[in-house]
Amino acid sequence: MTMAKKKELTVEEKLTELYRLQEIDSELDKIEVLKGELPVEVNDLEDEIEGLNKRIERLQGTIAEFEDELSKQDANIKESNMLIERYNKQLDDVKNNREYEALSKELELQKLEIELSEKRKRDTVVKAEAKKEVLSETQERLEVKKEALSNKKAELDKIISNTDKEEKKLVSDSKKQRDKIEPRLLKAYDKIRSSYRNGLSVVTVSRNSCGGCFNKIPPQTQLEISLMNKVIICEHCGRILVDGSLAGEVVE
Repeated sequence: MTMAKKKELTVEEKLTELYRLQEIDSELDKIEVLKGELPVEVNDLEDEIEGLNKRIERLQGTIAEFEDELSKQDANIKESNMLIERYNKQLDDVKNNREYEALSKELELQKLEIELSEKRKRDTVVKAEAKKEVLSETQERLEVKKEALSNKKAELDKIISNTDKEEKKLVSDSKKQRDKIEPRLLKAYDKIRSSYRNGLSVVTVSRNSCGGCFNKIPPQTQLEISLMNKVIICEHCGRILVDGSLAGEVVE
C-alpha cells in the first residue's frame, strides 16, 4: 500500500501559512518586549555577584595569610625573648671575656630579631587593614547587588507568571506552524526576521507602502501582490510582501 503524496500548496496558501507564522511570532515578540531588558539584567547581576563572591573569597584568603604571618612573627618574638632571658641568666655565670662577648652578641642578635619581627608585624598590619577595608567595601557592594537582583527577579517572575501560559501556547503554535512551511521559505523567513529588531519578516502593503519600511510600492507590484501568484519581496527592505486580505484588512 503506497502512502498518499502530500498535497503541494499554492503560492497563496504558502503565503497564508507564512503570514500566520509571523502573527504568532509577533505575539511572542510582544511578550519579550514586556520583559524588556530584565532577563539580560538578571544574568548580568548574577555574573557580577559570582565575581564579587570570588573576589571576597580571594580577599579573605589573603587576610588569613596576613594573620598567619602575624602569628609567625609573634612566635619569633616570643622565642627571642625566651632566648634573651636565658642568655641574661648565663651572663651571671660567665668565666671569661670570650663567653661574655659571645653571649652579648647573641643578646644583640635576638634584640635585632625582635625589631625585625616588630617591623614585619607593622607592615603586615597595614596591608591587612587595607585588604579588610577593600573586603568591607566589596561585601557592601555585594549586598547592594543581591538586593537589586532580588528586585529584578521578582519583577521578571511577575511578568513570567502572567504570560507563561500564553507564551507556552504561542511557542507550541509556532512550532506547529513552522512544520506547515517548506524549508526554503522558512529559511528565508528566519533570515529576514533576524535582520530586524521588530522581527517583522512578512508584512502587508498598507496605504500603498511596505508595512515594514514604509517605502512606496509601485502599482504594478501591488497588483502582483494581490494576485498572490508568486512571492514578492520589498525592493527596499527585503521583507516578504503579502496582500492585506490575509490580515483581514479591507483592501481598497
